[in-house]
Amino acid sequence: MDKLDAMKVFVEVAKQKSFVGASTQLNLSAPAVTRYIAFLENSLGIKLFNRTTRHVSLTESGVQYLNDSRRIIEEINEAEAAVSGIYTEPKGLLTITAPALFGEQYVLPIVIEFLEQNQDVQVKTVFSDRVTSLVEEDLDVAIRIGHLKDSNLYASQVGVVRRVVCGSPEYFRQHGKPTLPTELNHYNIIFPTTFESSPVWHFANNGKKEFVKLSPRLCCNQNSDALKAAVQGFGITRLMSYQVGEELAKGRLQSVLTDYEEAPLPVNIIRVEGRRVNAKIRAFLDLAMLHLKQNQFINPN
Repeated sequence: MDKLDAMKVFVEVAKQKSFVGASTQLNLSAPAVTRYIAFLENSLGIKLFNRTTRHVSLTESGVQYLNDSRRIIEEINEAEAAVSGIYTEPKGLLTITAPALFGEQYVLPIVIEFLEQNQDVQVKTVFSDRVTSLVEEDLDVAIRIGHLKDSNLYASQVGVVRRVVCGSPEYFRQHGKPTLPTELNHYNIIFPTTFESSPVWHFANNGKKEFVKLSPRLCCNQNSDALKAAVQGFGITRLMSYQVGEELAKGRLQSVLTDYEEAPLPVNIIRVEGRRVNAKIRAFLDLAMLHLKQNQFINPN
């Protein structure tokens, strides 16, 4: 049994999270897919998947082997394409993920420009506040906010963002502005649940961490809804600076408690470490880094 063919089957099973799904995509029988995976596991001496009757997931060793398998397959494809002279320009499908509002506001315009410049590329965007795995979900490029924990990722920092407490000028005219974090519960709190499941906001006070447990009047599972409610004057919310940047610049929102903000979070554009950067990825990275580093809302200085 050919190991390269087995690796291709393994990559498809990981992508589909299903032996049956992989068999459909590869036009193989389900038993044939099972034999390929068994061949790989036996030859490697490791278990690649955790299997139940309803669910297939990668083991820790499987995640690492998936990264290596994709790299090897990609390098073979690149070598074949280079020999035939068709790999000098960006071509094929590029998959990009980013947080929902960040993607809609800042990444989508870059994607449109990228597509206009590269007629032989197709792009799939995954804009979601759920943290995605580039390896398991077969994603090429991601924009991430926050400190990275995965050592298998190659990151280029393009800016920083802050957590901003804010409300509308009209709301503050009627109710006044809080001067201390502990005063927040005297106001209507609009709590976005996307990043924080429990109603607690953290602050920095003279180098020490301080937290305030809140009693929200309104909880929103979409950051855009919390933003709209604040602009309409219902109360105070806390969102990322890029999410409220335009509203602050236009005067529709005002920030408060700025002296108590936590340290800014880095904004990184990332790809999987060890994967060769093909023409489509390289071209998008160059364009995205150029635009994002010039963006006033993530590079305020």
